[in-house]
Amino acid sequence: MDRKRELTVDAALVAGCLLLTAFAVKGHWSVPGRPVIAVAGVLGSIAQLWHRRLPPLATVAGAAAYVLSGNPGPLVLGLYSAGAYGTRRLVLILTVVGWTGFAGWSWIGEGRLDATDAGTSALAAGAIAAIGRYAATSRALRESLRERAEQAEAGRALRDEQARGAERARIAREMHDVLAHKVSLIAVHAGALELGASSDRDREGAVLIRVTAREALSELRTVLGVLREEPPPFADLVALVDEAVRAGQRADLIDRAGPLPPDAARTVYRVAQEGLTNARKHAPGAPVTVTVERDDDAVTVTVHNAAAIGAVLDLPGAGAGLIGLAERLRLLGGSLHGGGVADGWQLRAVIPR
Repeated sequence: MDRKRELTVDAALVAGCLLLTAFAVKGHWSVPGRPVIAVAGVLGSIAQLWHRRLPPLATVAGAAAYVLSGNPGPLVLGLYSAGAYGTRRLVLILTVVGWTGFAGWSWIGEGRLDATDAGTSALAAGAIAAIGRYAATSRALRESLRERAEQAEAGRALRDEQARGAERARIAREMHDVLAHKVSLIAVHAGALELGASSDRDREGAVLIRVTAREALSELRTVLGVLREEPPPFADLVALVDEAVRAGQRADLIDRAGPLPPDAARTVYRVAQEGLTNARKHAPGAPVTVTVERDDDAVTVTVHNAAAIGAVLDLPGAGAGLIGLAERLRLLGGSLHGGGVADGWQLRAVIPR
């Protein structure tokens, strides 16, 4: 409830208490004279302006007003406020104060206080305070549910934004891997054309293509970063090697593993792709062999290339490919080793099944 609405409700409640005071004066609801009834009723009613912030003041003033004027409005409102806005200990104390107000009016009116009047007064005071307490609990529950709903909505919006960001990153990683692979093939073709050019004009055109491909790779890495994503399924491994062969790379595939689970297949593809790309960069013209084997415990993929035959291509690279592969395999419980061997260079990955 906003502050303006609270003030409106409080003004209406005080006006109702003052109206009851007028009826109490006219009907002489209590033993004291009408001036006492009027003053006590008015003061008790006005005190209810602070019933939210000062429940003790509202309850004590309401109890006194009821005893002296017979107007129950301020006492009922004060007791309700004690239950709604007071602490548990304060509620107990103010319930006793309210009982005193109800019982005091009976004692003044009848000159005595029997057990029935005392019990009825206690029941009335306790019931009003309990209603206030219930209202406070309901209000707190509504606030809690509202906050939880807002948090859930905020969480949903955050998850949606994260999902959109993840999808954008996935697309960027896919673009990076696919385009980097294709552009490197263009650079290989351009290098071959440059070496076999029959005229200066053809050689210049090949150089232009190779330099442009290099610049395109550099700009691609600048825009998309060195992001990585899951490669295509293992079924495309044959296509990957065939594509390298069509680009002029001397590549062979030896597959002794057969169909693999999706996770292992993706990792095999990724290792083969990285190995072929590195061979094109650092050992152009050298034959490359991709071998995939498996036993009961693991799948092993090896990419072996002979020593470089042509000049090393000056294609840009971030140097993060092998690092990313090593981390991927570490998380899978496998291993990755790359380095020089007697007849060239070898990349070997062991993937647990």
